[in-house]
Amino acid sequence: MPDKIKIISVVGARPNFMKLAPIALELNSRKDKVIHKVVHTGQHYDYKLSKVFFKDLHLPKPDFYLGIGSGSHADQTARIMEEFEKVVLKVKPDIVIVFGDVNSTLACSVVCSKIIYNNIETIPVAHVEAGLRSFDRTMPEEINRIVTDSISKYLFITEKAGVDNLRIEGVDKNRTYLTGDVMIDSLVMYRDKFGKSKILKQVGVEKDNYFLMTIHRPVNVDTKDNLSKILSIINRISSYIKKNGNDKIVFPVHPRTLKMMDTFGMLNDFKNISNLKMTEPVSYLDFIKLLTNAKFVMTDSGGVQEEATFLRIPCLTLRSSFERPETISIGTNTLCGLNTAFILKKVKEIYSGTYKKGKIPRLMDGKAAKRIADVLLQNL
Repeated sequence: MPDKIKIISVVGARPNFMKLAPIALELNSRKDKVIHKVVHTGQHYDYKLSKVFFKDLHLPKPDFYLGIGSGSHADQTARIMEEFEKVVLKVKPDIVIVFGDVNSTLACSVVCSKIIYNNIETIPVAHVEAGLRSFDRTMPEEINRIVTDSISKYLFITEKAGVDNLRIEGVDKNRTYLTGDVMIDSLVMYRDKFGKSKILKQVGVEKDNYFLMTIHRPVNVDTKDNLSKILSIINRISSYIKKNGNDKIVFPVHPRTLKMMDTFGMLNDFKNISNLKMTEPVSYLDFIKLLTNAKFVMTDSGGVQEEATFLRIPCLTLRSSFERPETISIGTNTLCGLNTAFILKKVKEIYSGTYKKGKIPRLMDGKAAKRIADVLLQNL
């Protein structure tokens, strides 16, 4: 019998965990052919943003935990590379799977492109969620995507726009695979568990009597000017929804956002909005429960745009660039930037029932992980 294929999957931040879960389940169902190891870099060091996701998603304890923690982009990336290289030399994998666009993705793919076994070849990298482009190179995530795609052997793409982006960049079509969105696989897999969450009662809200908000990107929270604009937007929406009922605003606050609110002396300004309910970060299952029952969501997260589209929840994205065009052209997402007047217009459409309904893109079907596993096992 031939040796089993040794695969390492690398995760480091919240969106990675949901993308890993269906792939881990698929690979572990093929144990006769695969040895699958998980490396958690520890890029997200907050318990609520890390360990709880492994519990919610029934993921096994990571085989390797690097414990990297926070730091500048350069410092964090360098430390991940240093520690991951040790893991690679110990395990000697046949392939490494990386996810999305976080620093862990870039760091580990670069390590694989430089390590050589027995002076023969480097380690193939499979990039899940390849080909996404915002065309905004001021975003660290955009640089991570471009570099990772350029050195990956297998590019697993969520939607047709990603295929087009890679073709324009001159990527060999034999490296590209349109497989769909593994994050949606997790929504499908764990749908029954969402219903058991008690988060609505804990927060003190009911279905359709609140909107959900997540803000964490540096462009929005690391400058006082933009965070002030977001505060103003929330105040304007708060005043509007007070006139149209007793709706609340549920705001699980990312540690980075909380830190910057405090740094800029704005924490009390947020807390003083009477119908704003600020909470600690919530688990994946609790978050999806909140999203499923919200009147709409306002966010700067790429993953939430996809989840909202699949759940057909109106989504207002506080960014000026985007990399998931199907959530806008087909789904429920609208790109708003920090344009207060435009955001209020869309909020009024939501309350009047005239906001676009949106459809679920074809490849959001819960089968992406199977397609990815099939490709890997057929080619390794």
